[in-house]
Amino acid sequence: MLYLAHQHAIGTMERKQKQIVRIALYVCGLVIAVALIPVIIFAYLYVTADFKKPVGFEPVDRQVTRIGDSLRAYDSDTLRLSSSGLWEMRIGGSPFERGEAYGKLTQDLLYQQEQIFVDQIRTFVPSESYLKFLRHLTFMFNHSLGKYVGEEYREEIYGISLSCSDDFNFVCEPYERQMNYHSAHDIGHAMQDYMLVGCSSFAAWDTCSATGDLMVGRNFDFYIGDDFARTRIVMFCFPTDGYRFASVSWPGMIGVMSGMNEKGLTVTINAAKSAIPTSSATPISILTREILQYASTIDEAYAIASRRKTFVSESILIGSAADSCAAVIEKSPDKIALRTADSSFIISTNHYQSAAFADDDRNIENIATSDSPYRYDRIDQLLHQKMPLDANGAVSILRDHKGLNDSIIGWTNEAALNQFIGHHSVVFNANRLIMWVSTSPWQAGPYVAYDLAAIFNGETTFSSEVADRRLTIPADQTIPVDDIFRIKRLTHEFKAAIAQAQTIDSTELSEFEQLNPELFATHEILGDYHFAQSDTAAARRYWKTALTKMIPKQSERERIKKKISELD
Repeated sequence: MLYLAHQHAIGTMERKQKQIVRIALYVCGLVIAVALIPVIIFAYLYVTADFKKPVGFEPVDRQVTRIGDSLRAYDSDTLRLSSSGLWEMRIGGSPFERGEAYGKLTQDLLYQQEQIFVDQIRTFVPSESYLKFLRHLTFMFNHSLGKYVGEEYREEIYGISLSCSDDFNFVCEPYERQMNYHSAHDIGHAMQDYMLVGCSSFAAWDTCSATGDLMVGRNFDFYIGDDFARTRIVMFCFPTDGYRFASVSWPGMIGVMSGMNEKGLTVTINAAKSAIPTSSATPISILTREILQYASTIDEAYAIASRRKTFVSESILIGSAADSCAAVIEKSPDKIALRTADSSFIISTNHYQSAAFADDDRNIENIATSDSPYRYDRIDQLLHQKMPLDANGAVSILRDHKGLNDSIIGWTNEAALNQFIGHHSVVFNANRLIMWVSTSPWQAGPYVAYDLAAIFNGETTFSSEVADRRLTIPADQTIPVDDIFRIKRLTHEFKAAIAQAQTIDSTELSEFEQLNPELFATHEILGDYHFAQSDTAAARRYWKTALTKMIPKQSERERIKKKISELD
């Protein structure tokens, strides 16, 4: 009996052990399966990604003719380097013809711009393994991009891609790269801490305008380094379908950030607070290109925007000569609203103001923690000082580097309208079809004027200067350009030295502080340096001084407070 009982106990124990093993194996299998789900989904999306590459197009066997150092011709299309430093391009024809001409005319500029873009991304993300991960993530994120970019624009982008270098194929092949680059502004929303996107714009008309004309001004602060903004293209497009238009961007970009068409409709975009995009949709720049090419009124622009699903949240300021006013389309991936004005002017920065977004948590947070409301209030102040507004008044607002009530907040402060990072700055007279475009450096250089009526009517030849010199707004001689360049260079050098705990010459430390004493970041960086040198007393002193300055974002203030509290 004892033997049988012992054997029974052993059998029961073995069954329990087997059961435990089976449960353990099941749990392990379940964990592995769950862990593999993202990998499987990622692999599926990567393999099945479809950019809808156009087929059936053969490039024309024709070469670009170069006339001197500044003029290039490709049949009737031209590219010239203006004495202002802006590249001026005239293209027309069918979508593929436009793209092919664009690519051939700008082949060297495309390479240069892509190299700058890739190099700058490497400075943001120095890890090669993480860069590789980001490439795959972007590819997955833009999985169905071709579905959301219309055939017309895919053909135009494909035409450009034929002139792109294979040197960057480690990212992906040229057509896919160019499609992805058209989402760069949208992806920049997810990196707002790097200040990649953040713009200011306004419009005035009727009694608020000096001539009664609709005047629109904007700063486009899409920052991927000063080198990226060095090559700017003013494109004059004569499409076979839709309206003729002019826009300002960089080599390879057919989307629109700032532009005006022959009907006096203007488009400018301002990023709003967005979640990190998780799926493909129409890039904002492609949506605004469609509006500029096919809309002549605010209602038509709103109808186009309503039909398109977008990646991220954006404010689109639409000026319309036909409507004799301007309005703002506030659009997110989930909803859309049209904000009109109660008076004869309207302002847009980087937060929503319509009733439709009043209860939006992300917008509420953006208003509470960002510098967007501050810049909005500063524009409102300046507009009331400059009204009735003319082109010179609009430019003076865009050049403004002070804080509310003319307070001194330091050069390059993100709370200023002019942060000395702008890719471009533009003023439109929508009724007279005149467009003023900033020239380097930033908004300090002259604003050159283009008579779009004469250009679109074929009265302007591109073999000589296209801009109307009689309407040029002179450079701002009060801005200490050399000092600002020096501040930027020292800031870069100091951050690199701090990261390596290197010693900086005391003369340079003193110069850095004296060049920009009212900027909070000056004192934060000096505090960081002294902390890296184990001088905690000096670090604390500089960080506390930083807190007495105008700090644009709540997150920046909290960051400095945390440094002090960790010392304490």
